[in-house]
Amino acid sequence: MTDTAEPTTAEPTTADATTAAPQAEAPLFDAERRATELAILDALRAVVDPEIGMNVVELALIKQILLGDNETEVKMILTTPFCPYAGSMIQQVQEQVESVVEHPVKVTLLAERWDPRDAGLMW
Repeated sequence: MTDTAEPTTAEPTTADATTAAPQAEAPLFDAERRATELAILDALRAVVDPEIGMNVVELALIKQILLGDNETEVKMILTTPFCPYAGSMIQQVQEQVESVVEHPVKVTLLAERWDPRDAGLMW
């Protein structure tokens, strides 16, 4: 047995359009959010890898910054898997980001391997 009913399309009436809640679309570019991200990156330039002598931004160790209303997460990698300064660098990253945002910061280490070419260290 097949359905023989034709689908009908009803146009919304003016009464329906006025009672419907307007949909708030998110802007494609949020200038305030971008300014916060740039302020975080500027603050992170103070965190220097003691073995290499360059900051975590120049070394491309910061992979992602997730800004939230109640928490910010920074995803980063280390130059070596068993970096002896890992704990210190993570703490410095957290402190620097907390100096910019007004809520807790979570620092997540990614398993991704660091490549010096990402930092522009290859001549």
